[in-house]
Amino acid sequence: MDKVYLSVVIPSYNEFANLRKGVLDKIEHFLERQSYSYEVIIVDDGSTDGSLEFAEKFCRENPKFKIFKKEHLGKAGAVTAGMLKAVGELRLFTDMDQAAPIDEVNKLIPFVKKGFDIVIGSRSSHREGAPLTRQFISVSAIILRKILVGLTEISDTQCGFKLFTGSSSDKLFNKMHELHNGFHKIKGSSVTAGFDVELLYLAKKEGYKIKEVPVDWLYVETRRVSPVSDSINGFLDFIRIGLNRLTGKYNK
Repeated sequence: MDKVYLSVVIPSYNEFANLRKGVLDKIEHFLERQSYSYEVIIVDDGSTDGSLEFAEKFCRENPKFKIFKKEHLGKAGAVTAGMLKAVGELRLFTDMDQAAPIDEVNKLIPFVKKGFDIVIGSRSSHREGAPLTRQFISVSAIILRKILVGLTEISDTQCGFKLFTGSSSDKLFNKMHELHNGFHKIKGSSVTAGFDVELLYLAKKEGYKIKEVPVDWLYVETRRVSPVSDSINGFLDFIRIGLNRLTGKYNK
């Protein structure tokens, strides 16, 4: 097998609406025009809306795309599983809705070449298309995260567009897998702030060099996101991470 330069990991839970819009075609068309080799790993997180079958058909027709089926673990579990399957020299995880388009990865890659281990996409404070309620929740989450967890030097921990070197990815996602005991089957959707914050906290603790880079981003409405319940769960995650810091759990 030829060496893979870039692995792209995309979690997928009931994403039929986005798949039907042709997002995989757009990703494939962009990556085929690049000078580097690639693989795309779609992690189906127990979908029930036909998106698994759609993605399987696409992967059969496009051999650089692979499908990895998991029981419903939530986004954190799906991303972790996909990143541990990836073999690229660089490894990106992104969202199926492509709120940050795949071509934005070419803004991140140059910083790895400059010596950074992790390069994360960052949205502007004015998030185009996002309702005022979502912007207010985002600002509130930033304040709470800085108080309870730290990471004061990172302005946007939540953008779902993050690039890792292979070595940093292996170490961090194995650590996440261990901390959460492989993750567990859940019901309904689970998209909270805790996963990204914990991942970046561990990266900082390991001494990895992190660079935050502005990327184009457009708010995409989804029925799977519940501002109230996700905000409550995110707040509880921040408390859990803060307690883990105080009790030394991250030192093990």
